[in-house]
Order: sequence, then C-alpha cells, then structure tokens
Amino acid sequence: MMYELCRISATALNLKQTADRCVQSARDNSGESQLLGAWRTEIGDLFQVILLRAYPDLNRHVEARERALTGPGEFAGDNQGITVARESFKKFPFLPEVKPFTAGNYFELRTYYLKPGGLQPTIDAWEKALRPAEEYTSHLIINMYALDGLPRIVHLWAFESLEERARLREKYYSLKLWPPRGGPEQIDHATNSILLPIIQS
Repeated sequence: MMYELCRISATALNLKQTADRCVQSARDNSGESQLLGAWRTEIGDLFQVILLRAYPDLNRHVEARERALTGPGEFAGDNQGITVARESFKKFPFLPEVKPFTAGNYFELRTYYLKPGGLQPTIDAWEKALRPAEEYTSHLIINMYALDGLPRIVHLWAFESLEERARLREKYYSLKLWPPRGGPEQIDHATNSILLPIIQS
C-alpha cells in the first residue's frame, strides 16, 4: 500500500469552498485511490486542506501522480488560487494499514526531518516504544516515511481534546516511556500542526 499526503493551500476567503471541492474530488477518484481522512489546519500553517489517501501499489500511485501533473488540476475547479503539494509515503512496516476513519476532534500532524541515515534507527526505536506507552500510542493513526524530498517521517494522531493530548504526553514523558529511546537523536528539525476534521461521523 502506498500513501499520499496532499497539502492544498487555500486562502482565508476560499478555505471552505476549497475543502468541499477537494473532498468531493478525492471521492470521485475512489476508483484509483481511497480517501482515508481530510482536515483543515487550525494551528500551524493556516488555510491548508490536508488529505490522506491510499493507493493499492506503486504503479497506480505513479500513474495518478503523472495524471495530476499533466492534467488541468484535480482540485482547482474554477478557482486557481490554490497550490497543491503531494508527498509519497510508506508506513512503518510493523504498523497496520490505515482504514477510513472519522473518530477524533483534534488531530496532530508531526513531521520529523531526519539526519542522514536516521530512518532505520527511528523505525527501530518506535517499534520498541509503542507497546510500553500504549495508552498514548493507541492514538497514533499512522507513522510513515517519505519516498521523495528530504528524509523525513510524518505521523498523524487523533485525540478527543488537546487536554487529553497534553495529559498523555506529560504522563509518558515523566515515566520516560516517550519519546522513543534513540529517536530524538535522529531528528534534524521538526514541524507540527493541529488539524480539525472536515469529514466527521
């Protein structure tokens, strides 16, 4: 399974229109990919629509990427005032495939840009740390590594509240069960966004 993260930059005035169009477009293309979730940024780079999609294999993913590059613009519609960035990923090998979901009121999207050679030590550290911190890590939707651009991992979390997130992080930090031992040493720099769901149950 291949994963694609689409970051669509809109404006303050066309954010809702853009979000609705992007979700509908992704659903219309369900024959080639599966829409797993859709969000808008609340904290971080504002006026962004984030889509997470899955493709059954690399060939289907590459074909879709080529169509997006040579076509009129999958998400543009009549409004050209947007930009679209597509990123390709594979999940950490010990994690399950992601299914479509709507649970969660607040989502956290973290990107860790890694030092050279830092990916495998990061994967190993996460695999060892997930079970001991299960109360916290059960909120992890996916952690995946990029196949293009700078070496990086992107992980997505779901929480009922920001208070829940802060409480769990504080608890497992104090127990020294999080972050994964040996993981932070691989990080060059990081970014973080808090997202609100566009698709809700």
